[in-house]
Amino acid sequence: MAIMTVNEVAQFLDITPIRVERLAREHLLVPCDKANDGKPLFAEEDVQRYKVLAERLGGL
Repeated sequence: MAIMTVNEVAQFLDITPIRVERLAREHLLVPCDKANDGKPLFAEEDVQRYKVLAERLGGL
């Protein structure tokens, strides 16, 4: 399982890092852990599944 940071997720989804943090706060993208700086970390598989779902629902 690969772990992605907020910035990596933002780049993968082509959105801003603050939006990734908002998705985590709203439990739309569930973090698997927290980094030393307190920011969420995400499983790559979860991010890929979220991207597919978001595209099916009309985009990010």
